[in-house]
Amino acid sequence: MALDQSFVGRTYPPTDPYEVGREKIREFAEAVGDTHPAYIDPEAAKALGYPDVIAPPTFVFSITFKAAGQVVRDPQLGLDYSRVVHGDQKFAHRRPVRAGDRLTVTSTIEAIKSMAGNDIVDVRGEVHDEAGEHVVTAWTKLVARAAEEG
Repeated sequence: MALDQSFVGRTYPPTDPYEVGREKIREFAEAVGDTHPAYIDPEAAKALGYPDVIAPPTFVFSITFKAAGQVVRDPQLGLDYSRVVHGDQKFAHRRPVRAGDRLTVTSTIEAIKSMAGNDIVDVRGEVHDEAGEHVVTAWTKLVARAAEEG
């Protein structure tokens, strides 16, 4: 059954703050194979004008995807998470994420569509620091695969 189009535009409450740590940034950079010195060396980051190490651009995926869980878990929406796969991701950065940032994410459903029995939900996550500064916008596409007929 297709998801309810009236959910388009629904915004969920901001997440609790996520404190970005140097070690998490280093671990993420290693996991994605990005060896830029500004991701692991505070002095290298300061030489580039940052107050501390910065995170690779895709670092925020972990917190924005978790925040999109509010959408997935919304019982009124009725998305079958057991059938969900991650379809796409994109980011628009205002500035790099930095160690010491305390970030919150506000998720909004931007689009809902059905294709070949699959439900597709586009979620926009607006990421702000504790001063309210906009840091990055992340778009996540979730695909709930159609149930197999049999």
